[in-house]
Amino acid sequence: MLKRLIYLLLLVLFAANASKAAGPIVVTDSKKLMKIGKSLELYVDKTNKLTIEQVQEKVFRASDQDVPNLMITPYTHWARFSVENRSGSDVLLLELEYPTLDDICLYEQQHGGGFIKTELGTMKPYRERSYDHQNYIFKLQVNTGETRHYYLAIRADEQAQLPIYLSTETAINEKNTQRNFIFGIYIGIILVMALYNLFIYLTTRDSSYLIYVAYIVCVGLTQASQQGYTFRFLYPNNVWLVRHDTVFIPILNGITAALFIQSFLHTKERYPLGHKLLHGVTLFYVLCFIPMFFDAYMVAQVWVQIVAMSGSLIAIFAGVVVHRTGFKPARYFLIAWGIFLTSVVIFVMRNFNLLPYNDFTYYALQVGSAAEVTLLSFALANKINIYRKEKEESAALALQVSQENEQLVREQNAVLEAKVQERTEELQSSNKELNKALSNLKSAQTQLVEAEKMASLGQLTAGIAHEINNPINFVTSNIKPLKLDFADLRSLLRKYEEMESAPADTIPKQIQEIQRFKQEIDIDYVHNEIDTLITGIEDGAARTAEIVRGLRTFSRLDESDLKTVDVHEGLNSTLVLLRNTIPQHVTVVRDYGELPKIECYAGKLNQVFLNIINNALNAIKMKPEQGEESVTIRTRHHVDSNQVSISIKDSGIGMTEKVKEKIFDPFFTTKDVGEGTGLGLSIVFSIIEKHQGRILVESQPGKGAEFIIYLPLNISNHSSQQTL
Repeated sequence: MLKRLIYLLLLVLFAANASKAAGPIVVTDSKKLMKIGKSLELYVDKTNKLTIEQVQEKVFRASDQDVPNLMITPYTHWARFSVENRSGSDVLLLELEYPTLDDICLYEQQHGGGFIKTELGTMKPYRERSYDHQNYIFKLQVNTGETRHYYLAIRADEQAQLPIYLSTETAINEKNTQRNFIFGIYIGIILVMALYNLFIYLTTRDSSYLIYVAYIVCVGLTQASQQGYTFRFLYPNNVWLVRHDTVFIPILNGITAALFIQSFLHTKERYPLGHKLLHGVTLFYVLCFIPMFFDAYMVAQVWVQIVAMSGSLIAIFAGVVVHRTGFKPARYFLIAWGIFLTSVVIFVMRNFNLLPYNDFTYYALQVGSAAEVTLLSFALANKINIYRKEKEESAALALQVSQENEQLVREQNAVLEAKVQERTEELQSSNKELNKALSNLKSAQTQLVEAEKMASLGQLTAGIAHEINNPINFVTSNIKPLKLDFADLRSLLRKYEEMESAPADTIPKQIQEIQRFKQEIDIDYVHNEIDTLITGIEDGAARTAEIVRGLRTFSRLDESDLKTVDVHEGLNSTLVLLRNTIPQHVTVVRDYGELPKIECYAGKLNQVFLNIINNALNAIKMKPEQGEESVTIRTRHHVDSNQVSISIKDSGIGMTEKVKEKIFDPFFTTKDVGEGTGLGLSIVFSIIEKHQGRILVESQPGKGAEFIIYLPLNISNHSSQQTL
């Protein structure tokens, strides 16, 4: 019985001690900013229904933290404190520097009993606040030397802390001005980085920059919502939006971060598994909207934090894997992401009271996110330098190859021209008819040089060889009868010479006249000259026959197999070869459609493109007045006919109907003598026929010309279909 009385007495004493209010907070210096967290007494109302009168009867516990941490709970937290004013100012301000709390009520106890209630929080429009600031500021009317008692009721569905300051209005405003200035610098950095990357996007049209701009904006909005600036400046009267922005803005932040990481690290090509995992992160972020829209705010907060933690680990791992592939920008990403995650860790450790609530932990997340967006902007800028360097190296390599090809063509031209000149000079010494044939051969040989650049002129050279054979056969067949005739003449002359050895009185007078004529013409010289001429004819005929055999052989050199190729690659390579011949005022427009690969003789098809485009450029150059000219190349796939079409249209001088009817005839040309052979479009026509295709021409004088080529996708199938 005695033990029970002692135990009951101790219990009463403990309860009385626990319910006893702590000493008042004494304000002595009007310039000193007091953090009063340790002076608070706390109580948790798990019913969320207690009134101020009922709470007065509850047992409060003393706080042992400078910034009490309320964690994430659905309960109402009460704080009790007293203020004794010795500062000389009758008005004090109480500021709670945590602007995302849903409900906060200040109860000021009156001397005669009862309380004055002041309600703030995100559940009330911003215009109802007495002080124009995102933090919760209450006016305490405490006269000098007076002591007043206060209660705070706090409700939040998210992580909540109580960084509470007490001082005069001057000290509070000085602190807030400093906070606003630093946040202004932070927002300035965010805006500069966003505008900088937006400008680069408008210049390069690279979608990764646009994604990064969205990510930067979301990062800035996340910090602004955590600091209460979005409620103050963006939507001060939208209670629903301000209540949910600390959920949906981080969701948007996470989605844009995942998309940017995929684009920046090229995970689709360099780390496919990481690319899929980041897709999963994006999906889980989207799912976080579900509890938010059903007002399960606390569940949404927990989901977002779990997804954010998982996504951060996946991002770090993906960055390491991509960096190991030799992708240098991944190094910038790892550094920037590491700095940002370090700031997040500091922020979380502050929220769980593992680190103190001070300026360092308060600004850590702002500094980390600003450093992150700045470093990643530098990384994206470096990405442009990498692409520019690769492009310059590719251009230098292409120039080198082009120069080598040009030198090779020049050397081949020099050799061929030398051979043509040598053979022409030998044939010109024969006779007029042979000289005419050799002149045609020179034109053919010159055309052969041009065709060697484009890899084809076999059919033409075969025809030239056949034509040359006719006069050569004529010369060759007449050499032997000419020899026999001269042999008979020499026999006759020898008989005359035998008669000269007879006595003079027996020689007829006519024979004496013949002897005198022989002395005048120098018959020995005539015999020698005849032998020389016959030998020259034989040698020229033999050399001409040798040339003909060479031309016949060359006419079969361009045979090649059918190949499946990309028409666009052939067009682009042809434009590269013609780049130096395209005037500056001529624009080449490429209107390419979606084409499948086709079966063709690639070299011959490229020759078609080269001839037509070259003719288009010449037609433009022949215009008397030059303006903004163009060559338009358009490709289309005709699924119904299983064909592709290639249209090459110029803004040149055009042609009449009479000229259009003859453009595919061999040797027909509208150019001046010596400027064209008239074989280009003839070769084009024969190549299109070989591909089982067709070519159409549309033109009017002064309105340019358009060549439209239709080619089957498969020559073999097309031929069989035509046979059927």
